[in-house]
Amino acid sequence: MTSQPERGIYANRTLNLRSVEAIGYDMDYTLIHYRTDEWEGSAFEHGRRLLAERGFPVHDVAFDADHYTQGLVIDLDLGNLVKATRFGYVIQAQHGTRQLTFDELRRAYAGVFVDLAEPRFRFLNTLFSISEAALYAQLVDRLDAGLLDGPLGYDELYRAVSSALDESHAVGTLKAEIAADPDRFCELDPETAETLLDQRLAGKRLLLITNSELPYTRAMMSYVFDRHLPSGSWRDLFDIVVVSASKPRFFAEDIPAFRVVDPDEGLLKPHPGLLEVGEIYHGACARLVEQSLGLDGAQILYAGDHLFGDVHVTKSVLRWRTALIMRELEAEIADAARFASDEEQLQRLMARKVELEDQVAQTRLANVRHDAAHNGQPTSDGPSVGKLLEQLRELDQQITPLAKAAAELGNPTWGPLMRAGNDKSLFARQVERYADVYTSRVANFGRRTPYAFLRAARTTLPHDVTPGDT
Repeated sequence: MTSQPERGIYANRTLNLRSVEAIGYDMDYTLIHYRTDEWEGSAFEHGRRLLAERGFPVHDVAFDADHYTQGLVIDLDLGNLVKATRFGYVIQAQHGTRQLTFDELRRAYAGVFVDLAEPRFRFLNTLFSISEAALYAQLVDRLDAGLLDGPLGYDELYRAVSSALDESHAVGTLKAEIAADPDRFCELDPETAETLLDQRLAGKRLLLITNSELPYTRAMMSYVFDRHLPSGSWRDLFDIVVVSASKPRFFAEDIPAFRVVDPDEGLLKPHPGLLEVGEIYHGACARLVEQSLGLDGAQILYAGDHLFGDVHVTKSVLRWRTALIMRELEAEIADAARFASDEEQLQRLMARKVELEDQVAQTRLANVRHDAAHNGQPTSDGPSVGKLLEQLRELDQQITPLAKAAAELGNPTWGPLMRAGNDKSLFARQVERYADVYTSRVANFGRRTPYAFLRAARTTLPHDVTPGDT
């Protein structure tokens, strides 16, 4: 295991890389990492301009990358952003840009469980969702203030925001801006190219499967990889390249393939047969990839950043092995490491609180029993409930600042991506279900080598005995 925990690979299900014959990669936020504040800030601005053209009062909305994170859920019924536990309990919410108080939260979500299968909820499961959340929250404020024309619900408002952002991606102006100034948007990592080269040396067949169009893919892959490769061309890394893949449909449907016969002109030719090594294809589907490689799902690993489009469908439909790339994991683990000594103190104080709360309960029961046996005559034996409650209040004064700091790790507003209070987050639960392994970047596979045995950790249960319990 790497000595840097933030660069580790974490397994939900044991993965023997020696048994993997082919590895497919997404491009954006997987092979290529972007500066989130720059990319999402630019997407936010493009979406804002489109909304302005459609009559929305958005001249003064502003993008704040630190205030939003993936893993949140939009509640279309109430116009809220919420964070839920793995069981769907809402522990934190904001209406528009205002955080709900505890009482407001309890009233709004008493008896409500976040079920991602319900149309009421939209899961923000990728970094591309951050600009969407920022735009939607601020427009909810304007809707509540009566600044938007016509009868408009929170669900219709979401569709307007989502449509504007989808169009900003589709028309190409956003990606043209990025391709014109990649130094501004990209974070280069030469270890990624080295990792892919090692995987090829180890006999792995590599695939690039991206929803991005050919011109953008060529420009960005060339910018990121050509400088680090002996051949000088990113094309030599991959056996097969698929652009405009239309994931998640790529994994679930039979989509016809078109071979790119002239990359410079973007000319396409229908390709009815198996995919050929060294070619670029537009469209195609996962079943055709399996047939072309002569492999089944257990022999193919796919790595991507999108929890639904790259991991969920791949695992549930095809049973490919899956790797989720989460760059923000590095900051979250680093924050937790810096907080480690405070975390130990917090756990000690919480253990003491449990003891005191149990003493309060036992003392109250003893008092009730005494009253019943002695016709209500008071007793002076043992500590009083009042003294114990005073000790609890003093203990809470020590716990509160530590608990507040723990809740702000990762993101100052929403806290850790993978946790919701003391529980796992809804996002973490989805990662557990659909990602065989997860890590912060592709280059981490290079640190473990193409021959690594990635063993799943033993999971814990509430009744497990830990050191110090006996």
